[in-house]
Amino acid sequence: MRVSDIIEEFIKELFEEEEEIEIQRNDLAQKFNCVPSQINYVISTRFKPSQGYYVESRRGGGGHILIRKVSNTKSDYLMHIINNIGNTISNSEAEILISDFLTYDLVNTKEAKLLKVATSDNVLDLPKQYRDFIRANILKNMLLNLTD
Repeated sequence: MRVSDIIEEFIKELFEEEEEIEIQRNDLAQKFNCVPSQINYVISTRFKPSQGYYVESRRGGGGHILIRKVSNTKSDYLMHIINNIGNTISNSEAEILISDFLTYDLVNTKEAKLLKVATSDNVLDLPKQYRDFIRANILKNMLLNLTD
């Protein structure tokens, strides 16, 4: 396991007892024998609002970080994604989103495959200027049909 994975697991274990935790960046960095920026990286990439977390960072004094777990339903999360996709989305961005959906059990394997196929560059054999626009519309409509 990489240090980032270990730090993520440690923080997630803290949530088993609490819905909100406060940690100190420097203390955590010392515990895992890493630089404080490693803690920042883990928090900014693995504890995002789209993943169900609210993070409030306070500078100074060792860098207190408040992380709150936010309860979102599958529909709430998918609607948030639909509203934030924008007018265009690239193939790689769509694949990352779909992989995240699978990781967080928002879609099953079959649904993920269908989403990937329907939004792939192989299917969208169009000029680049239209492809990302059409992909965004297809993805949004498919996700809309997955909401409860």
